Amino acid sequence: MTEREATEYIENQGWSETRLGLDRTRALLAALGNPQEKLRFVHVAGSNGKGSTCAMLDSILRCAGYRTGLYTSPYIERFNERMRVNGEDIPAAELARITERVKSIAESMDDHPSQFELVTAIAMQYFYERRCDIVVLEVGMGGTLDSTNVIPAPEAAVITNIGLEHTEYLGSTITEIAVAKAGIIKPGCSAVCYDGDPTATAVVEKVCQSCGVSLRRADFTQLEPISETLEGQRFRYRGAEYAISLLGGHQLKNAAVVLETVDVLRARDWDIPQWAVERGLLDAKWPARLEVLGRSPLFILDGGHNPQCASVRAESLRFLLPGEKFVFLMGVLADKDYAAMVDAVLPLAERFVCVTPESARSLPAGELCEFLRARGAKAEACESIDDGILKALLATGEDGRVVAFGSLYMAGAVRCGYASAFRKSIRKRGIRARDALSPEVRAELSGRTAERIAASSEFQNARTVLIYRAVRGELDLGELVHLAPDKRYVYPLCLDAGEMVALLPGEDAWQKGAYGIEEPVRALSEEVQPEEIDMVICPCTAFDGAGRRMGMGAGYYDRYLPKCRRAVIAAVAFDEQRAAIVPVQPWDVPMQIVFTPRTTQTGSGINIL
Repeated sequence: MTEREATEYIENQGWSETRLGLDRTRALLAALGNPQEKLRFVHVAGSNGKGSTCAMLDSILRCAGYRTGLYTSPYIERFNERMRVNGEDIPAAELARITERVKSIAESMDDHPSQFELVTAIAMQYFYERRCDIVVLEVGMGGTLDSTNVIPAPEAAVITNIGLEHTEYLGSTITEIAVAKAGIIKPGCSAVCYDGDPTATAVVEKVCQSCGVSLRRADFTQLEPISETLEGQRFRYRGAEYAISLLGGHQLKNAAVVLETVDVLRARDWDIPQWAVERGLLDAKWPARLEVLGRSPLFILDGGHNPQCASVRAESLRFLLPGEKFVFLMGVLADKDYAAMVDAVLPLAERFVCVTPESARSLPAGELCEFLRARGAKAEACESIDDGILKALLATGEDGRVVAFGSLYMAGAVRCGYASAFRKSIRKRGIRARDALSPEVRAELSGRTAERIAASSEFQNARTVLIYRAVRGELDLGELVHLAPDKRYVYPLCLDAGEMVALLPGEDAWQKGAYGIEEPVRALSEEVQPEEIDMVICPCTAFDGAGRRMGMGAGYYDRYLPKCRRAVIAAVAFDEQRAAIVPVQPWDVPMQIVFTPRTTQTGSGINIL
């Protein structure tokens, strides 16, 4: 079985069938030799904050020197994320091997296990094989009848914030839901809880009393925020100072729960030095929770998908960026309370860009768009998540703010697609800025730039110069040839597979290439080797203050520039095409100099001449 076959087999079992109960998981694990009986756990249940709490605990325990297992759901980008050892996803070969073994057992069972039950069994076997010292185990749904609850009494049973969720399965009241969550508490463990809804806390206390379990509650009166920026936050808890990279005031409360759990583990003889706690909290990462993906414009991804999360999100945005308006990239599942999500952020919205998450339960983007317009919001629907990211980026300026939210089922696609969409948005902005200039203005500015290039020492010291013929409105270097006719000018010819050669054209050796660019005819020109070139002048659609450039799109120069080992590499553009930042690809060659009509920018900064 391959990794792909393993994930397809598991995912084809379908999330749509929710089957609470422990019998099937117990049967699976018994056939595997009950690996869960040979492991120790921190078991984490709750409505909100489970994943962040698990991530912080895992990070602290790893810093303390323990081999940790981490089991979470759902995954964001790749299935293997769901089970990790010492911060590393399960390798493909291991996933395939264990899945094949679990599949053979499952297929022989009269009552076939659900998807989550299969994944739980695979994870337990993997953690056992890797000899984990301790496993941080996140509950899937509820607690009492969740398949993770087959474990023996954990070292700590941790209950995070409880709210109304999955009411069709767990009950319609906070009391009923809290009873389900508290079902992970067993005689012999210690317990920690988030001190949130008093009704929920009372239920947890009662269950602890009946099991003879000591309970530690996070004391939020001892929690003192110090500072919060987009880089992270500092706070004090019970007099000690800590820092975390996770954003939002709610994460401070989750961190308080984590700190109480650490004390409980210490009382059970786990050696967790204070420095490991501080370092582990700071190092902890949890994707798609107020995660900053980009800065220009600011792009935040938040996978919170219920009314509680929506309220916390809006509160955090108001605190971090007071008075700001946002472009919201939104996609939701049809069975979620998306009306409450919208109500929470509507006062902060400049406009909405709607997408359809990658789930059979998704609300189509068009329907969400109509719903938002009926609420008086500006909204548009997109055919794909990638298209939605691009439209959201282009809907605001470089100093604007975009927030993607609504479902974890779209979070992975947003994380995967962001980098490409951001590059496209930079290119489109640069082209728009260039095209906004009239032909007369472009001609005048091109002439100024040619004069600036001709006056530069880099150009004057060059004998062979690779330039281009302008098309589609980019800066035209035709005047440069007239200003310095003694140079040997060579021009690019684009070949198949993205390759490019430099040619010294003969008389009447010009033709239009595949991209509408005037190129020399190879048969009527002399080919010049890259090492002969003293200076390369590249067209670009955008550039930034560090000399990074965005090419025209096809990547021919990107492949050719590394071959020009002795050449000065320069770019030319209109000043209007300057970007706050141009993202770098591994193959990009930085510009040593950038010429615009008003500035000459070198590696040491911008000199206005």
